[in-house]
Amino acid sequence: MKKLSTLILSSLILLLAFSGCKKDKEDAAAPAPKTKTELLTKAAWKFDNAKMAGTDISNNAALACYKDNVMVFNSSLGGTIDEGGNVCTNPAPPTFTWSLLNTEAILNISAILLPGGTSNFTLVSVDETNLVVSQNVTIPPSPIALNVVLTFKH
Repeated sequence: MKKLSTLILSSLILLLAFSGCKKDKEDAAAPAPKTKTELLTKAAWKFDNAKMAGTDISNNAALACYKDNVMVFNSSLGGTIDEGGNVCTNPAPPTFTWSLLNTEAILNISAILLPGGTSNFTLVSVDETNLVVSQNVTIPPSPIALNVVLTFKH
């Protein structure tokens, strides 16, 4: 009986040891989540839509020349803007610098992306396929600044 108890106890200890090791290996294999910088610099960003006060304004004439722009952020905190075929009267500069400010809540881009906008955007979200930013801008015919939410996709 003493041998049987020792055998059962030994078996339980081995079972626990092996199951614990397997879990450690699975945990170690999980990739770390990507940083906002890694997500921003993954690929080129293209305009998807714009909303002002919850209303889609993507077809607003004031945005027409911005909608075909393609932005590329690089890891050295620089970037490029390709104006596409519909070039704005006051085109965005072909290169820009960028940074994440205020514990990565603000995306600062040295180029103005919207008429009446600034270089600071609230970083709403960024993931593998979407970049969502917002800022208060005045887009005609509105006489007052309203929050515009821009979504870009890869």
